[in-house]
Amino acid sequence: MTAPFATTPRRWSRASIAALVLIVVGISGLAAANGHLVYVSVTSQPDCVPHAREAGSAAGNVYRAAKSSC
Repeated sequence: MTAPFATTPRRWSRASIAALVLIVVGISGLAAANGHLVYVSVTSQPDCVPHAREAGSAAGNVYRAAKSSC
């Protein structure tokens, strides 16, 4: 006598395996890209750029740093 709800184990098709591999590769790529961005932002120090030292500059509309780190 067989059970009324007996099922056979499901086999994975090639399309299912390919889709799963593509999803894993895509998520891994996104994680690697974000990790690289975090690494670069933590380890880099931007160079100082020339800016107006005084608020009343002769050039008129010259931007200046709020607090210079140079």
